[in-house]
Amino acid sequence: MALKRLPGRIGRPPVRVAALPKKAESFYQSAEWRAYRAAHKAETVRRQGGVWCSVCGSRHKLVLDHVVERRDGGADFPPHEGAKWYCGGCHNAKTARARLARVSEAKR
Repeated sequence: MALKRLPGRIGRPPVRVAALPKKAESFYQSAEWRAYRAAHKAETVRRQGGVWCSVCGSRHKLVLDHVVERRDGGADFPPHEGAKWYCGGCHNAKTARARLARVSEAKR
């Protein structure tokens, strides 16, 4: 068959470029935040017997997140109720909603 020897018209697909690795804000690498996170975890374990995602209940790769984001005027080290534990997926969804609200507000 002669058709198998002909080159394709489309050519090669474009090479995908990998995303840059995520770099955490330096605040979240500080000793103060790590101590706050450890104290919040201990208090959460004392209050409810363990730590899990406040949305879906997952215990995998939990992130302590500000209820009111720091960019939106939230305190760096809020009281216990001012921070919640989220799994990676729920944290990303919450952050995306807050970012969308911030952008929508800026456009007004």
